[in-house]
Amino acid sequence: MADTGAMSSRERYRAQVRAEIKQQAWEQLAKAGVAALSLNAIAKHLGMTGPGLYRYFASRDELITELIRDAYRSLADTLRAAADSGADVARLAHVVREWAVSDPHRYFLIYGTPLPGYHAPADTTAISSEIMTTVIDAYAEATSDKAATPFEAHLESHRDWAGEHPASTATLRRFLAFWTRVHGVLSLELAGHFAGMGFDPAQLFDDEVADLLAR
Repeated sequence: MADTGAMSSRERYRAQVRAEIKQQAWEQLAKAGVAALSLNAIAKHLGMTGPGLYRYFASRDELITELIRDAYRSLADTLRAAADSGADVARLAHVVREWAVSDPHRYFLIYGTPLPGYHAPADTTAISSEIMTTVIDAYAEATSDKAATPFEAHLESHRDWAGEHPASTATLRRFLAFWTRVHGVLSLELAGHFAGMGFDPAQLFDDEVADLLAR
């Protein structure tokens, strides 16, 4: 990637306009969700024509892909910084929650219901894998002394689904249970399903994480 300082004035202007388009897209998502994203509405807000906006993003899917990349990269970098500072897996789970609560629509863009007809390119999957690897590594370290159940021992001889990660299949299976529970509680909280129930969702999340790691 070219250094920003070496960019021409035209390139800087293009980068600035693309950033403004993405900012308007995020605001649309916050109001109505990704399904309502409208390039024409963004163009109108920015004082552009529809065809003019397509010079910066060739399609709605291209814009969505950029938003997804930005969201994944933000979370991946946030988790990596926390892990590098010594955060354990419990802390990393709370980092995910803090990141999500700060912008629920960004969270739902990457972990919510898939957009019908949209297929993200392979590089977004690669960034998602960075997130998983960071948390799996911390989880494996925290649970390395746990004995495998009979089912987990059986899985160990069928490792194809586990890829090349050095953690055992048993650890990966437990991690997936941990990861899905974390996202389940978080998704319900962000969707407002705990509203009016008289408890602190942050405390429920904390208890769920502690319970999962104690097993």
